[in-house]
Amino acid sequence: MAGLYLASQSPRRTELLTQVGIDHIVVSSAYEEANKGYDNPIEMVKEQALGKARAAVGVPEGSIVLGADTIVVLDNQVLGKPHDESEARHMLERLSGQVHSVITGVALLIKGQEIVFHNETKVYFKKLAPFEIESYIGSGEPMDKAGAYGIQGKGALWVEKIEGSYTNVVGLPVEHVYDELCKALGAK
Repeated sequence: MAGLYLASQSPRRTELLTQVGIDHIVVSSAYEEANKGYDNPIEMVKEQALGKARAAVGVPEGSIVLGADTIVVLDNQVLGKPHDESEARHMLERLSGQVHSVITGVALLIKGQEIVFHNETKVYFKKLAPFEIESYIGSGEPMDKAGAYGIQGKGALWVEKIEGSYTNVVGLPVEHVYDELCKALGAK
């Protein structure tokens, strides 16, 4: 069987897979994300993960393809990646002192099957002082992350606790991906 192809340019996803020993090759995806037009955030991330996997570029026949999409949801509103510092500030102000969900949709294309699932983690945020938000924005860290923070970076300072998968909050629930790969390959 050919290898695993990750249809994602996310350095966090490739770091997670490497960290747990899942060999993979990173490829791009021709899929265009559209965070609008969905009523259900879970269906949105699952559909977008599947779209990314299906549109993987340069994948040999018979290979396993992994696509993923991660969002932050607060009060049933999706907080994607901020477009600018003002939007990042607004997102962090909204998350301050609140509980939100991080939802990752995952799609595996393997042996002619499309296995699509999601993982949700509740994140409890501390109340943030204005200087903390400004300092964080000044670091540049929030600009390429859903919800304008990264739990694996300076954003970890504000997380009181989580309920669910830590790796899901980083961007890929590797323990769930591993289980699904094992089932699909007949190893479990």
